Amino acid sequence: MPGEKMVDFWFDPMCPYTWITSQWMREVERVRPVEVRWHIMSLSVLNEHRDDDPENDPEGFLWFPVRVCVAAEQQYGAQALARLYTAIGARVIEQGRMDGLMVALADAGLPAELIEAGHTTEYDDALRASHAAGIGLVGEHVGTPVIATDGADGGRIAFFGPVVSRIPRGEEAGRLWDGSLLVAGVRGFHELKGRPHAEPDFHG
Repeated sequence: MPGEKMVDFWFDPMCPYTWITSQWMREVERVRPVEVRWHIMSLSVLNEHRDDDPENDPEGFLWFPVRVCVAAEQQYGAQALARLYTAIGARVIEQGRMDGLMVALADAGLPAELIEAGHTTEYDDALRASHAAGIGLVGEHVGTPVIATDGADGGRIAFFGPVVSRIPRGEEAGRLWDGSLLVAGVRGFHELKGRPHAEPDFHG
């Protein structure tokens, strides 16, 4: 729609807190004139040269879903990626289904054969390029999600988070969006933290 602000949202599809933030952004779309464009970033790419394993993923499982997501985007477009992420959130993150990724592909109207992309490096160049575009706006000291949009002065506002344990709804979601832009848009702003993480509450 004319006058809408485009918001770019980079996500790793397996992070439950990122899923909550994505659902907050869906709420923001309802109460503010914004439209979200979804992009993949990867905790596996972010952490691949570290000596420790902050995601506790010694088998490298987290590579699998991001590769499937990038394959879906490359073959079927941005809307397919958005549908797949919504389905992964519902089936894998919220329901914890072991077959969740296959079911998510079906829910998103995508062919089951896309699951094979998780076993290959065929789309890794596209994955790394998408990841770099997001993380390059904020730096490698953060994680997922990264959000970016244009500021009132024409410059780019980008930030990590917000990390929330429940989904703000309605005007509360709008106020958090307004405040996030206000804080992140201040020249020289670097970081703001709150209380320790609570367990994700997907329906609170």
